[in-house]
Amino acid sequence: MNSNAWRQFCTVRERFRELTESLDKELPYLKTMQQEMVNLRSGPEYNVETSVVYNFALDEIRQDDDLKLILVADNPGRREQEKRYYLVGPSGKIAEKFFRDNPSLGIDFRKNVIILNKTPIHTPRTAELRTLGKGGNESTESRAHIKAFEGAFLQSQKIMAALLQQLHTALSDSNKPVPVWIIGYSEMKNGGVFETYTKTLQALYQNEQERKDEIFLFRHFSMNQFKIDFNRQALSLEAPRETLDRIGRAYRKRILGW
Repeated sequence: MNSNAWRQFCTVRERFRELTESLDKELPYLKTMQQEMVNLRSGPEYNVETSVVYNFALDEIRQDDDLKLILVADNPGRREQEKRYYLVGPSGKIAEKFFRDNPSLGIDFRKNVIILNKTPIHTPRTAELRTLGKGGNESTESRAHIKAFEGAFLQSQKIMAALLQQLHTALSDSNKPVPVWIIGYSEMKNGGVFETYTKTLQALYQNEQERKDEIFLFRHFSMNQFKIDFNRQALSLEAPRETLDRIGRAYRKRILGW
């Protein structure tokens, strides 16, 4: 990164940290709501340790690191809230293997990729953001907590979208553009959990055609959806990067309209 890009990166990192800290203060009951959800669901139970997760991998980035990709996932799951790093669970392992199996991309997942999320709020599964807290009692206090959470959740999406746009612009001011991969587009549709994130991105990039062309959407790495879709759509004699660009542009057009 040049000096300007580095300053911008540091600014984005601090604003991201401030967001997680402010959400923690604003929603002191959130961990209880999340634990109740974990205890009621059919999957394995665990103790919620971090309700709003900052990605500490960002603190390990240095100015001379060779950053080649910004990757945006959904929200922190079980492993992410335990370790306070993003994409370190099963999905992260699948992502690592994909890049390792495709060396022509020239990307080391743990060295060349910046990982953000659409929100830093933890749930066991992304779709459970829609129902977080609604399994509790119907007291006035409970309803107030749910309303406050919903407002904070939507605001977190707006801020994370703005931070992505700021980081993307800063890094693309360097010697070469850094593309953005947004994985897990299904909840970005109208009525989806991340509809607010989508609408915010559309507004932020409205007049930035060059930056728009550097954004690609894909299926999520979870349950190997990304790799299955990649294999299904790959064409004979087509290089992996060409396949990825074609897939990512098609889903971008479907969701973002570009």
